[in-house]
Amino acid sequence: MSLVEPTAFLTDRRRAATAGILAVTLLLPLALWWQATPARSSEVAVVIPAPVIDAPQQGRSETAVLAGGCFWGVQGVFQHVKGVTSAVSGYSGGAAETAHYNAVGSGRTGHAEAVEITYDPRQITYGQILQIFFSVVHDPTQLDRQGPDRGPQYRSAIFPATPSQGHIATSYITQLDQAGVFPKPIVTKTDPLTAFYPAEGYHQDFLTLNPRHPYIIINDLPKVANLKRLFPDVYRETPVLVAKQGS
Repeated sequence: MSLVEPTAFLTDRRRAATAGILAVTLLLPLALWWQATPARSSEVAVVIPAPVIDAPQQGRSETAVLAGGCFWGVQGVFQHVKGVTSAVSGYSGGAAETAHYNAVGSGRTGHAEAVEITYDPRQITYGQILQIFFSVVHDPTQLDRQGPDRGPQYRSAIFPATPSQGHIATSYITQLDQAGVFPKPIVTKTDPLTAFYPAEGYHQDFLTLNPRHPYIIINDLPKVANLKRLFPDVYRETPVLVAKQGS
């Protein structure tokens, strides 16, 4: 995959980082400096308590669908989590006919950029996945935005696949708000999962395949570093990639 995104899916949030060789040349020194200082990333990690209510560690495979800004970073973080067997970028919240990047980018489809996370509940629980989601993946107090990205397609959302997941998610949000973990209330919505649509192939494994892309360096690599720092017990160095699953 090229370091410069295809013209078909350029948007305002990425044009500054993908406007051709000149833009990359100008931004790369800044991006490399930013990489050396991960604490300056646009979403700062927050140490938060584990959920009081969680799912039992049983069964062989479960799925979680989460949205927290650009799916590149969300996918990239969870691909480094032990127990996760698959993390696929895609869309959720809207209709099948609008589940493609150009339409979702309009902000009028109801879709959010989301990631479908398949995991082994014997190794990691749904509650632990949510703890990572709220701690290092994104800022759950930002409404319809994350970092440089703006619009409802970048909203913070949890799409529970079961009533149990919905109960765990809403209980955890209440727990974190009551504990005053964040300086502002959590705006994350919980909407029952109706469908998940995988994104275009060029979006899959983007963080791993493009580690020198300025957007990735500035916004997403610090999240992976924070995962390793705050959750060393569940961090794995080698990510599980969509490309390997399809080979």
